[in-house]
Amino acid sequence: MRVVVQRSLEASCEVDGKIVGKISKGIVVLVGFTQGDSLATIEEMARKIVHLRIFEDENKVMNKDLLETSGEILSISQFTLYADTKKGNRPSYLKALKAEEATNLYQAFNQELAKYTNVATGVFGADMKIHLINDGPVTICMERGEEHV
Repeated sequence: MRVVVQRSLEASCEVDGKIVGKISKGIVVLVGFTQGDSLATIEEMARKIVHLRIFEDENKVMNKDLLETSGEILSISQFTLYADTKKGNRPSYLKALKAEEATNLYQAFNQELAKYTNVATGVFGADMKIHLINDGPVTICMERGEEHV
């Protein structure tokens, strides 16, 4: 499981000209799944994401987590996080989990995140337009799974 976490002042997801998910201050989470990802992986990653100390305290030091700032999450599925560019110029997505399985994990991931805070989502497999004001900018890449723990 790979995620890209971006601290944001506001963010939204648009599909076919309509806003389907929108948050104010919080984080945008781009998430991709691969073979071996499980509910345990999802639980661990969700817990880690909401407790990342990437929000500034009163001294302008990144010391607070999402929960301490009452932040929200915009969760976007993104299989391209598993792009393999080692050979040639056309990325291979063989490591990305197939849509049927990934859909279930994406839904479970969002349910797990929702145990902590408000979660808005995109539409799995749709052509999405993500609007984001990245605060900082702060962008964190994370990976969990059998070979990465």
